[in-house]
Amino acid sequence: MNLQNKVAVVTGAAHRIGKSIALGLAEAGAHVVVHYHQAADQAQATVTEIKRKNVRAVAVGGDLGTAAGVDSLFHAAEAEFGGVDILINSAAIMEAGEVLTLTREAWQRTLDLNLTGPFFCAQSAARSMLTRGGGAIVNIADLAGLEPWAKYPAHSVSKAGIIMLTKVLAKALAPHIRVNAVAPGPVAKPQGWDDARWRTVGEHTLLKRTGSGYDVSQAVNFLLQQEFITGETLIVDGGSLYA
Repeated sequence: MNLQNKVAVVTGAAHRIGKSIALGLAEAGAHVVVHYHQAADQAQATVTEIKRKNVRAVAVGGDLGTAAGVDSLFHAAEAEFGGVDILINSAAIMEAGEVLTLTREAWQRTLDLNLTGPFFCAQSAARSMLTRGGGAIVNIADLAGLEPWAKYPAHSVSKAGIIMLTKVLAKALAPHIRVNAVAPGPVAKPQGWDDARWRTVGEHTLLKRTGSGYDVSQAVNFLLQQEFITGETLIVDGGSLYA
């Protein structure tokens, strides 16, 4: 896919990895719908940065854990751009919890945003893409979907679900819509961590360093542009899964 003048919806694009992905798409010439939930000011700042790249952008708020949030996002994309060519499912939450004490509400909150939301975003996007001749979806998974994180049970299960969802969608939507995933490793320092702790994480990868949102955005653009890849999960972790 040539990304020039394509319309991309990026969920969770106000900051961190989602923002890097949105900027990477804009750099390649795509127009971007910058979705956010609560970070309205940061989303507007991202839109301003994108517009400096001579493409169009709009910020759209909404809770993708709800049907109304998904519907409003794609209605806005349709109204602003006339449809969607690309979907990046990046919005997610990562909450710690113990298996023996995790509440039903906490479990459901994570699954609603991290797994149910991406499915219905993909459904809405695919309907639009098919009217435009096809498109591509990239889901943002996590190493937690490939190895069990006992301290993050809902998150780990949700990201494993994203990897299977990618395969299911790739099969169901072929040949007109390709669906792939990126599973990042240590690419964004968690809030509250100091630099020394983050460097220690990097030292435990095969490449002996951490990555960045830019690394994820490059992987996303690669999967969007490679027309003979679908149903795959590209791990972007500096080799930490195998260290």
